[in-house]
Amino acid sequence: MSLAHRANAFGARLRPLFGIAALVGLWAFVHATRAVDPVLLPSPLEALAAFWNGLAHGTLWGDFFKTIVRTVTSFGLALVIAVPLGIVLGSNEKIYESIEFAIDFFRSTPASAMFPLFLVLFGVGEATKIAVAAFGAALAILFNVAYGVMSARKQRQLAAKVMGAPRWRVLTDVILLESMPQVFVGMRSGVSIALVIVIVAEMFIGSTDGLGQRIMNAQTIFDMPDMYASIFAAGLLGYVMNLVFLVAERRFVHWGGK
Repeated sequence: MSLAHRANAFGARLRPLFGIAALVGLWAFVHATRAVDPVLLPSPLEALAAFWNGLAHGTLWGDFFKTIVRTVTSFGLALVIAVPLGIVLGSNEKIYESIEFAIDFFRSTPASAMFPLFLVLFGVGEATKIAVAAFGAALAILFNVAYGVMSARKQRQLAAKVMGAPRWRVLTDVILLESMPQVFVGMRSGVSIALVIVIVAEMFIGSTDGLGQRIMNAQTIFDMPDMYASIFAAGLLGYVMNLVFLVAERRFVHWGGK
């Protein structure tokens, strides 16, 4: 490998850091020029120190872990419900068309608008947070799974049938494999939606722990470094979850688009 090629490869690896550096630089500039009240916008170093102290000596790890547990639980429930249902609906377009309006209606409704309904059904507690997050995530997964199954290439299905493959083999070996790229799109959307709803639920539905509750408490007492540290932790969690699915998709769905 030539020196120029190695330099280009190294530059490509560093490229994602440029945006982070620009954002931190802008933040530091705004703080230094006092364009925003320093009480409301601490310096990046103050926020980073609060983040580190929260992990090393505070309760940030505990809140971080509780948010992860709620998000993974709600996403798991959504996955178990939405994937089989999406396969069934995608395999029969007549059934899907008959309930398409209901799916699109609830998918377009902000999940936060459903909080009162879930509070009535499940009360104030863990069940409400998990149920409403699972509901929002399931709709995103359901839509993408059904769309992926319906969009499976007809030529490959026909070729499998001509070669004598039974119906269930066509479903498992052709349709499901063809739909996997779209399924992963739904999974990435679903886990992001679940995280957002869980954090919002932690803010407003009687929580005593979790990143959402930590952000609200820090804002209430004007502990802005801790608030920004908690926001950073939530963003980092969302980024890592999305990255996990991107890596899994590249590893297991390498044939996507071919």
